[in-house]
Amino acid sequence: MSDGMSRFEKLWKPPSNRGFVPCVAPSSSHSPPEESRGYLLVSTNGGLNQMRAGICDMVAVAHLINATLVIPKLDRKSFWQDSSNFSDVFDEEYFIQSLANDVKIVKKLPKELAMATKAVKYFTSWSGVEYYQDVISRLWDDYKVIRAAKSDSRLANNNLPPDIQKLRCRAFYEALRFAPRIEALGKLLVERMRSYGPYIALHLRYEKDMLAFSGCTYGLSPGEADELTRIRENTTYWKVKDIDPQEQRARGYCPLTPKEVGIFLSALGYPSNTPIYIASGEIYGGDSHMADLESHFPMLMSKEKLVSVNELEPFSHHASQMAALDYIVSVESDVFIPSYSGNMARAVEGHRRYLGHRKTIIPDRKALVRLFDKFDQGSLKEGKRLSDMIVQLHKKRQGSPRKRKGPISGTRGKERFRSEEAFYENPLPDCLCQWESHNSNSSLANM
Repeated sequence: MSDGMSRFEKLWKPPSNRGFVPCVAPSSSHSPPEESRGYLLVSTNGGLNQMRAGICDMVAVAHLINATLVIPKLDRKSFWQDSSNFSDVFDEEYFIQSLANDVKIVKKLPKELAMATKAVKYFTSWSGVEYYQDVISRLWDDYKVIRAAKSDSRLANNNLPPDIQKLRCRAFYEALRFAPRIEALGKLLVERMRSYGPYIALHLRYEKDMLAFSGCTYGLSPGEADELTRIRENTTYWKVKDIDPQEQRARGYCPLTPKEVGIFLSALGYPSNTPIYIASGEIYGGDSHMADLESHFPMLMSKEKLVSVNELEPFSHHASQMAALDYIVSVESDVFIPSYSGNMARAVEGHRRYLGHRKTIIPDRKALVRLFDKFDQGSLKEGKRLSDMIVQLHKKRQGSPRKRKGPISGTRGKERFRSEEAFYENPLPDCLCQWESHNSNSSLANM
């Protein structure tokens, strides 16, 4: 019994946070908003979490260029075609008030400037302070309004002033709350999941858009593979058209299939009665692709299963609002596991780190693919040997504190920045500090 209990507790126990806590208060040298030189309009792009990161970067940019930030416009043209406004998804008043000591934020551009000529600018990706203070600030000489045509990845991940990094964290983890009605339903979903006991939130990125974009067709029928190829070819802003699906999978660039996730979770030791919340949009292929996962774990839950049609209806036609509900349940889960390292997975992982390094298991997809191939070939079976290998692979992939990863050695230019770990995926060391304790000998130096 005691051995069983210890194994059970180990499955759910978070890693040690080693005394790291949020430290995002501005320093004494951080200046309040200076006299505004003009207005910054922001057109966000992408899905919910890509937009969230972009919005918070633009808060920092507005501070750097002494701009008044106009509440950003959410992306209505992406794959999801969501008509939501900022206030439909986020708590607009709280956002404005909580950042008042950093940036002046207004809901609309003043009427007298509505027809003014605007500087429409694609800010250079992964830019530092000098770019905004030296290049973008010059636009104030000729314009009163600057419009950022895109908001994603416009600030560097690293080598920014400490107060700018802390401002990004205050914006992302604290100021950018979801709208009250989303928060209320999210809390209800969490309560209903908890009624079944400790639960896993599984971000199952096995959706049509992801599979089409990535070219990942493993486990699909020829007809399904053809459909995804046509979607990719006909989506003009997806630049890569010809993709080798086998190469993608071998390199770990594909989301795990529902079948693979079932094998993975079983190998980690989670019992078949584990409650699992499926955080995702519509799973491609529906029940036919979910059957193998459900055979391993019958207690699969979702928004649609946990609340009534009437409770969910106000949100159900808005992808960003539905994604926000999944985000809340994922951040609050006992264990979070993403099947793919997209924007949602990175944002949730970072948020869980910020909240005390809650248990987050990141599958080593490249290594797992090699094991799953052996499984398919019959040289490996589910059981102790496979379990031991998968447990060993993931001992150090459970969300414990570590420094944010820099660029991959040998990369240059944009690829160098692209290869860095995203800022909001891991806010350490910029926004997390370690309490001095005589019981702890660990330090950043030995991380």
